[in-house]
Amino acid sequence: MGKPVRKPIDKPERARQLARAIASDLSLYHEDKIVGGVENDNLFDVMSAEIQEGRELFKSRVVEDISKMNIYDRAIIDVLIKSKGHVKSKMW
Repeated sequence: MGKPVRKPIDKPERARQLARAIASDLSLYHEDKIVGGVENDNLFDVMSAEIQEGRELFKSRVVEDISKMNIYDRAIIDVLIKSKGHVKSKMW
C-alpha cells in the first residue's frame, strides 16, 4: 500500500498557513545565512536555492489558481525579512 493521496489545498487561508510554515522552516534552519544576507543586502542571492525549493513544495501542495496568488512570496517577505528588521542592513 502506497501513501494516501493528499488533496491539494484550495483555500487561500490554508495556503497562507502552509507558506508561512515553509518560510518559518527556512528561517529556523538557515538563520545565520539569512542574517548575513540581510546585512550584506544579498538575501535573495544567498537563499535562492532554499527559497526555490520551498516554492516548489508550496506549488506541489496547492491548486494552480492559489499558486499564482503570490502567497508564498508574501510569506517569504513577512517571515524572512520583516522578522529581521533589527539586523543592521543597507536595505533600511
